[in-house]
Amino acid sequence: MSVMTVRYLGAVQFEAETRGHKVFCDQPVSSGGFDEGMTPVEYLLAALGTCAGYYAAEYLNANRLESHGLEIKVDADKVKGPGRLDNFRIAVHVPTKLEAKHQDGVRHAVEKCLVHNTLLNTPSITTAVTVGDPDPLIE
Repeated sequence: MSVMTVRYLGAVQFEAETRGHKVFCDQPVSSGGFDEGMTPVEYLLAALGTCAGYYAAEYLNANRLESHGLEIKVDADKVKGPGRLDNFRIAVHVPTKLEAKHQDGVRHAVEKCLVHNTLLNTPSITTAVTVGDPDPLIE
């Protein structure tokens, strides 16, 4: 899996880069940012939505069903203790009518999404702090 490198740009802005692709992260003006990019939480929702969309489109295309106009909406509740997102909701809109078996097929396909399954199964996370030159092992 590729490594994501995140660089602090100043204020509350960051740049994330992997495989030569870059995205920028910011905060709304009301949170001290410049609103020039999505927030980290919005990127998390985007990751879930695009992953779900990938699996839904794969199912539709494999079954020769209309995928043009496929739309996924994702939201979640912000909760405390500790602060986090909970109650994620994925709404998949397919532009044409589907038989019940294909509606179930799309739902099952979306539930195979890597991001979906990562959120359902608590991953382990380790944190390391280095000082000086970046760790050459993770670049």
